[in-house]
Amino acid sequence: MNTMNTERVVRTFVEYFEDRGHRRITGSSLLPPPGDSVLFTTSGMHPLTPYLEGRPHPLGRRLVNVQRCLRTTDLEEVGDDTHLTVFEMLGTWSLGDYGSSHSLNWGHDLLVNGFGIDPGLLYATVFGGDEHSGPDTESLRMWQELGVPIELTTEENWWSNGPTGPCGPDSEIFVWTGETPPRSTPTGDERWVEVWNHVMMRYRRREDGTLEVLPRPNVDTGLGLERLVSILQGKGSVFETDLFEPWLGSVPSLWRLEQQSLRLVCDHLRSSIVVIGDGVLPSNTGRGYVLRRLIRRVLTTLWRVDPSRTLGDLPEEPVRHTLEHFGQPGNTGPVRDVFLDEERRFTRLLERGRRVLSRPRYSGPLTEDDYRYLHDTHGLPRDLVLGLRGGTLG
Repeated sequence: MNTMNTERVVRTFVEYFEDRGHRRITGSSLLPPPGDSVLFTTSGMHPLTPYLEGRPHPLGRRLVNVQRCLRTTDLEEVGDDTHLTVFEMLGTWSLGDYGSSHSLNWGHDLLVNGFGIDPGLLYATVFGGDEHSGPDTESLRMWQELGVPIELTTEENWWSNGPTGPCGPDSEIFVWTGETPPRSTPTGDERWVEVWNHVMMRYRRREDGTLEVLPRPNVDTGLGLERLVSILQGKGSVFETDLFEPWLGSVPSLWRLEQQSLRLVCDHLRSSIVVIGDGVLPSNTGRGYVLRRLIRRVLTTLWRVDPSRTLGDLPEEPVRHTLEHFGQPGNTGPVRDVFLDEERRFTRLLERGRRVLSRPRYSGPLTEDDYRYLHDTHGLPRDLVLGLRGGTLG
């Protein structure tokens, strides 16, 4: 298997599809288009929804991009081997052009011949049919031709973006990461890691739950960059790749933390830098609240061990490396200013919280009315009150 750094992986991916008629589109910002109700872009397809529903794209019917994404739904899982708050998705689209067999054939070729993955370490899952739709025979035939083993599933290989709208079967490509020869199937062994999902948007689900065939079916694929890089570099987790070298080269000597906490601190600080770089500042609502929550989770983790720790000690190198990787030019000063200002605000909030909670009326169990009053009158969120009372925040 080729050992590639992250930048080369991105370049190899984009150039492979450009050579096959795809035009690169920008996927630079975490902020969705104006008028979109979501706080942050959560997938590569999100900004393309109008074109997947039929609007012609100005760059044509074959597209490729690298989209930065942010998902708060995975916050509790950050610290394991595969989940990050901000991550990048390598994506391709066929807007009414080629079908799944082309897409899967190219995907297999790039993984095996472009990235050097042993074809014997690949497994595919394919939609096997349910009461609404038959099996995905086109994808099934393609994998059989390529000699890739197949597992048929139902719900796991049906993609939709909600109860109504575009949907269809998907085929996921897994890579074996175990030290033994491959065993079982992707649904039966977590050492099979999903890297690339190919969605065949062939239908639109109506309000009554029935499916109508789209006049122009699309193919939408998403390949997780960090997961792919960890496999190509032979690493046990995304945190061991070159993307995190500047972080893990400096943070452990600055703050002694057990592994889970170290990963959380590095992920949340890195994610906060990207959010700030996209023009967001901490606040009590919306995007700013997500940023505030990330920074305060870091501070809570650091202060649990040593309340004297400060983000002012964070070295410049990981901050600069993150800004450069995400194409956010500029010096590190503004990011540091945001971190320190938020640290001061959080310190003041904790001091106020300790004073308020030391009152006799809060010495016993708290009621829902207490929590509501503490939040509305004193600006003390429930998790902060619980942290102060439980001793995790001093």
